[in-house]
Amino acid sequence: MAGQFEIFTDAEANVRFRLLGADGTVLAISKAFEDKQSAADGIMAVRECAGTGLIKEARSSAWGGTGNTRAGLPKPAHRRHRHIPAV
Repeated sequence: MAGQFEIFTDAEANVRFRLLGADGTVLAISKAFEDKQSAADGIMAVRECAGTGLIKEARSSAWGGTGNTRAGLPKPAHRRHRHIPAV
């Protein structure tokens, strides 16, 4: 059996949907929607995007933030490359 989407009303009376795996495991829970139709539209958007969506790792550095340099330190003025003279 394939996974399925389930539309439900949460404790704050918001309409949401969840994606369930084949074994019933909750794989994802949506944001709150105004009504069932909006939640159904959200499901359609997920269906359309999920099959072609890229995987991206969201991570932060050990010093905070998501940049490639440490916080508070200037970025290098230039990158050093090995120079191979032309022959």
